[in-house]
Amino acid sequence: MSVTRINVGPVHPSTHGVFRMVVDVDGDTVLGVEPHIGFLHRGVEKLVENRMYLQCPPYMEKLDYIAPMAMGDSYISVVEKALGVEVKPKAQYVRLILLELQRIASHLLWLGTLCNDIGQMFTGFMWGFRDRDIILRLLEDATGQRMFYVNMRLGGLVRDLPADFEEHALKTLDYLEGRLADYTDLLEKNPIFMERMKGIGILKAEDAKDLGVTGPVLRASGVSYDVRKNNPYYAYAALNFRPAIQGSGDNFARYKVRMLEMAESIRLVREAFKRMPDGDATGMQIRLITPKAQNRISTVSRECPRGEQFLYLVADPQKAYRFSIRSPTFINLAALSHISKGQRFADIIAILGTLDLVMGDVDK
Repeated sequence: MSVTRINVGPVHPSTHGVFRMVVDVDGDTVLGVEPHIGFLHRGVEKLVENRMYLQCPPYMEKLDYIAPMAMGDSYISVVEKALGVEVKPKAQYVRLILLELQRIASHLLWLGTLCNDIGQMFTGFMWGFRDRDIILRLLEDATGQRMFYVNMRLGGLVRDLPADFEEHALKTLDYLEGRLADYTDLLEKNPIFMERMKGIGILKAEDAKDLGVTGPVLRASGVSYDVRKNNPYYAYAALNFRPAIQGSGDNFARYKVRMLEMAESIRLVREAFKRMPDGDATGMQIRLITPKAQNRISTVSRECPRGEQFLYLVADPQKAYRFSIRSPTFINLAALSHISKGQRFADIIAILGTLDLVMGDVDK
């Protein structure tokens, strides 16, 4: 056996951020992968512990900068739990709608970059970014921002949805539903794409559970766990959410789960509009002095686009005494070395792409 050690990164165009891998190969066969992280570490957990509660959402949204709405929602939810603040009934539906639109936008970016990662179908890359931009326009209409929204407030949102938002959103969803079929035709009828996906990077169900992965990576291995179903929040239980499950655990299964999730997100948003109660969705006024904490220790679990985000907060009256984040991408990255062994060197980038990493969330 002749072992060669190859550095991939730390600034490689297919690593989804500042990330380095040290890869041992025998010829073209991968023997081991050692991830090196920390290039984007900013100490967000310690920053939160040194600022008042409502000073912190901008820091949180920059962790997963592909799905900042989900990051802001997770943080505000754990603060609401600590302070004993109830979310208004209409705000629960509005948050669900915005989070599912954010999930679609996140998955479209992932899909486009995956096509780019494997060196095939620049068409898929351009389609993904074009369709994602349509979702970003909707989120901009709702929040006033295209990227970092800071739209969650205690008990609701900064502002209610615009009067014509539902009409524009439903038209957009009708368009995107047809586009999903176009993506399926483009990719699944392409033999090169299928060769890079089918049977590559297999993660078995037991290994997935042992490694603690969550989100699409876990459900692609046949494990039916989704926070929206297993521990529902907002209106997910009322809307009869159906998680997307695949069983093969390979690159193709991880791709397929995300495609199915986009279709389910479209259905959820439509149903949420139909069943949304009347009332107001705005939260508390923006101020740094908030009600004193009622719960010393609070935890919140949310199903973000990349998996389960778990937050742990020990509350002081006006700021967190201790704050900890279990980020989904950090845990999912642990599977990279396991599922890369025995694969071809070129397939590492495809495997990495199907894990859908965002290094800001990994490094915190």
